[in-house]
Amino acid sequence: MTKIFESTIEEFVIELLQNQGWQYLSPEEQETERLDLGQVVLKNRLKKAIDTLNPTIAEEAKEQALRLALNLPSQNLLDNNEAFHRLLTEGIEVEVMGTDGIKGDKVRLMDFENVENNEFIVCNQLTVTENNITKRPDVVLFVNGLPLVVIELKNPVDENATVAKAFTQLQNYKNAIPSLFYYNAVLVASDGLDAKMGTISSDISRFLAWKSSDGYKEDKATVPQIETLTKGMLNKQVLLDLIGHFVVFEKTKKEDAKTGLASVVTIKKIAAYHQYFAVNKAIEKTLVASSENGDRKAGVVWHTQGSGKSLSMVFYTGKTVLKLNNPTIVVITDRNDLDEQLFDTFAGCKQLLRQDPVKAENRENLKKLLKVAGGGIIFSTIQKFFPEDGAANFDLLSDRKNIIVIADEAHRSQYGFGAKTTEKDGEIFTKYGFAKYLRDALPQASFIGFTGTPIEKEDASTPAVFGSYVDVYDIAQAVEDGATVRIYYESRLAKVHLKPEEAAKLDAEVEEVTEGEESTGKEKAKAKWAQMEAIVGHNERVKSIASDIVDHFEKRREVFEGKGMIVCMSRRIAVELYEEIIKIRPDWHDTDSKKGAIKVVMTSSSSDPENWQTHSTTKQDRKAIGERFKDEKDPLRLVIVRDMWLTGFDVPCLHTMYVDKPMRGHNLMQAIARVNRVFKDKPGGLIVDYIGIASDLKTALATYTASGGQGAPTLDQNEAVATMLEKFEIVEQMFNGFDYKKYFSSDTRAKLTIILEAQEHVLGLEDGKNRFTKQVGLLSQAFALSVPNLRAMELKDEVGFFQAVKARLTKFEPTGGGKSDAEIETAIRQIVDKAVVSEGIVDVFDAAGIKKPDISILSDEFLEEVRHMDRKNIALELLKKLLNDEIKTRTRKNFIQSKKLSEMLENAIRKYQNNLLTSAQVIEELIRIAKDIRQSDKRGEGLDLNEDELAFYDALANSECAKEVLGDKQLAVIAMEVLKSVKGNATIDWTLKENVRAKLRRDVKRILNKYGYPPDEQLIATENVLKQAELMANELGV
Repeated sequence: MTKIFESTIEEFVIELLQNQGWQYLSPEEQETERLDLGQVVLKNRLKKAIDTLNPTIAEEAKEQALRLALNLPSQNLLDNNEAFHRLLTEGIEVEVMGTDGIKGDKVRLMDFENVENNEFIVCNQLTVTENNITKRPDVVLFVNGLPLVVIELKNPVDENATVAKAFTQLQNYKNAIPSLFYYNAVLVASDGLDAKMGTISSDISRFLAWKSSDGYKEDKATVPQIETLTKGMLNKQVLLDLIGHFVVFEKTKKEDAKTGLASVVTIKKIAAYHQYFAVNKAIEKTLVASSENGDRKAGVVWHTQGSGKSLSMVFYTGKTVLKLNNPTIVVITDRNDLDEQLFDTFAGCKQLLRQDPVKAENRENLKKLLKVAGGGIIFSTIQKFFPEDGAANFDLLSDRKNIIVIADEAHRSQYGFGAKTTEKDGEIFTKYGFAKYLRDALPQASFIGFTGTPIEKEDASTPAVFGSYVDVYDIAQAVEDGATVRIYYESRLAKVHLKPEEAAKLDAEVEEVTEGEESTGKEKAKAKWAQMEAIVGHNERVKSIASDIVDHFEKRREVFEGKGMIVCMSRRIAVELYEEIIKIRPDWHDTDSKKGAIKVVMTSSSSDPENWQTHSTTKQDRKAIGERFKDEKDPLRLVIVRDMWLTGFDVPCLHTMYVDKPMRGHNLMQAIARVNRVFKDKPGGLIVDYIGIASDLKTALATYTASGGQGAPTLDQNEAVATMLEKFEIVEQMFNGFDYKKYFSSDTRAKLTIILEAQEHVLGLEDGKNRFTKQVGLLSQAFALSVPNLRAMELKDEVGFFQAVKARLTKFEPTGGGKSDAEIETAIRQIVDKAVVSEGIVDVFDAAGIKKPDISILSDEFLEEVRHMDRKNIALELLKKLLNDEIKTRTRKNFIQSKKLSEMLENAIRKYQNNLLTSAQVIEELIRIAKDIRQSDKRGEGLDLNEDELAFYDALANSECAKEVLGDKQLAVIAMEVLKSVKGNATIDWTLKENVRAKLRRDVKRILNKYGYPPDEQLIATENVLKQAELMANELGV
């Protein structure tokens, strides 16, 4: 039987790429092309590409461009990656002296239009050495000598070799050999069958599969994902298109709630397969629609809420700007808050758009912006196209054909053409749907709609304006791909027990409102609404709901971190509900918008009652509250809204929505989708229904499926409960023959012992650790979705115990530089006995049967005691844990030394995991490492250096050549002078200021030259010094 190895998968991927025209370069051939293993660009190939693609540009300019591409400006990985992406996609601007003086020119590194003008190379086992660390990524793809794709593969027949492990390996590479990733466009993590792609700043939840080879249909489930991804995304044409038009560096401003300091956060994002193919289809349709004889209908893109619709609009706009002749893009929304949110998304992606979007402030400003010859990205609410003074027509603004109108949520009724007659002050007016006025203003423009919910069958206006669907990405696909999470539904109807006389009185009051007049339908609806609002907002009912929400939300938060949103029927109810909630939890209240755990977000006016004024906010206030709500670490946990934030407002950590407002159709689908965003290990969102929206959800589902959508908008919470019970049974069966239930009646000392005994029991089962951790993970997810259902609360202690055992089993795995599974899960904060949490850290020694160390856990006595422990598994894991902790404390002080120690620990554990060492042998190895740690702490004494000086000594002595040339004593003198220079340069926020960092680099190089530090080692030594200085920045008080 032929076995499958990791190398087998490598060969399979290389063969697939060769079949698509990629040229293979063996590890031996790669090394002959590079001056040394630190060089990550195939320099001669890049030089050749620059010469070929820029035949008319002066040699001097091409050399200048090559230097700029090879010497990126920053030491920060993401900054360099962004700078390089700009050079790659826009070309490198150079200046050369000509006969007429200095002349500017642009050098291309890549031909994005004619793909075959580029050179495509695939390499495997590329050896890269940086800072004395050597790594070998499995497969690296070079285009014109530039390493644009890194692929990490695992063995599909090894159950421990998962996509998550491949992802963690990529994170380790990023930390160890960052220069390779300065040039990276796409990362791929695969276990040989499944494969996911992302960027250098994507967390694992944002690594997604590429499901289609051709963009028209998904590949069958029996086709390995790595094959689909290689044939689809790594197709030469698709890859360059993706890099050139589907990558953004999204920038958002974040303010620290405590310090008030603002910082700009950059996230690199790349299109998922559904975005990429949909945008290209939409552009094809747009080119036809906007042609001389086109019908001006570019179609509708229906991508379910939460699947990246706003970003798809950015990609569409960016590519349309390049494909059409200097077009004007008009982005239309129907609400001010949507306009703000979408504008912010576009403004954060201006590198891709190659221009700043602008917002029309009023009708006059809109008219001015549109009366131009071409160009521009203009944002406007649709209401600005409504004619003044009730006129039947809107002014003609432009009859150019290269205007594209993008409508967000294109299904809304006001986009129609229909006419309606109204009376005002005795005059009769005819009002039309906004599509009519848009056509008046821009008669030759092409229209495209983006929507998160389907077009209703009865809605004839949307197809009339935009045309038919261009692409559909429904709930089922989005959940399956991990683009969104499932939404669960829980009914907690809050009944109102009105006395008969009160009900009669309410009816009489409503009759009185309309008595004696021919009431219009609108007036009757208003009166009916007022009656319903009075019932829904009845004081006793509001009190009851407040109490239930507090209890429900606190139980949810005990299980996993996140936020909640309450949707009320009116502003009055919102305010009164807030007042009832803070009576129960007064510490949640704060009048300062920057503080407090609960806020009401609504519009207000000066005529509002006094108790409403507390919640009066400006647009800027609401934006700041929104940023607080989006920040998972901010204490703001609950918001109460009426209409605001129910569409287009993304809060990934929002997991529960309490609905106490009648909603239907698109509005309902839009609102509930607030909780479907992917966030860490969030298993799903929950809709809690107090008012009875179940029938409206069914109607919405009928519309949804009639439009061709797959997957229900919500699932009954009872489904999660059934899954929880099934998983609970599986886990419980693994404790057959072990009485874990005695845990619940034991004291703390006994509880800790039982956890350790349970761990031994699981480790004794066949593949026990992997089976147990996997099943408890699934149980935890189902449990989190089920809380606070009664069945879930009955099992909370058992689930807590299983989690505690799982934590013991997973706690000690070495994590390298990437995130471990435990970190990627927001560990479900268990409702376990507080004793385990508060006392477990200390009593774990006692429970393991060893004496608590008095002074140092690395003392000879302590190590000897660990050596002779009966339970070798526990002895090993205890040592791993303690050594990891010791190394972590040193990481904050001395990064070179901690890195060496960390690698020693990882190597020892790897040998054990690969069965090269027995548990007794690995314990001896770990004890030796513990003694090395102890010795390393004493090195400073012999060199007469304090702790800080020793850290800089290590940064300089990391070079064997330097140690040979200068010796320990001379290096110690240099270290003291370098530390003095670092302290002299350390100003406020110096780590963020490139000019200060540059000065420090110069000063360090000057010191190194002064003492004769080897020139070829100075660059690495200077970077080591800077890293060490950054580590100490906090302790230097800046």
